[in-house]
Amino acid sequence: MSEASSRLSDRLHGVVALLALWLIGTSPWVAMLRRIPSGAGWLDYAHVAAGFAALLCGAAYCWACVAGGRWRLYFPLTPAQFGNVGRDLRGLLRGEVPAAEGGGLFGAIEGVLLVAFLATALTGAAWYFAQGTAEAVAWRSHHIIAARGLIGLLALHVVTVSLHLLDFVRD
Repeated sequence: MSEASSRLSDRLHGVVALLALWLIGTSPWVAMLRRIPSGAGWLDYAHVAAGFAALLCGAAYCWACVAGGRWRLYFPLTPAQFGNVGRDLRGLLRGEVPAAEGGGLFGAIEGVLLVAFLATALTGAAWYFAQGTAEAVAWRSHHIIAARGLIGLLALHVVTVSLHLLDFVRD
């Protein structure tokens, strides 16, 4: 990966993280069901706008992560790659912190987190475009399920990053 694309990827990561945190943090105050209500406040409209921004930035970040064959680091689909995940899991049982790079457990967690982020953004967009229809309530339900998965995976990601920081401080 070139230095310019690495900087772009780092910036997109920061934007995606901030958008995710803002959208998750403000979601309890968003009041929508079948459509944006007629008396919607700025938070409702800001959530929709930030959600569409998250979809665009998330797609760009996903592309930056998987371009040039780097998808193997995040999506271990071959037996050899999946073996790295198993190795990292066995290492965890022995108290070893898995490597951040190399397509092992932590990379797979990041890949699933990225998919959950995109699923949350896509279901939110589908909910928006289905507003006023019977399908809107179903898309809302899918969006909530995806968002809850995103929250769980985001917490797991924070734990994995914290483990690396702790390991870094120990050395």
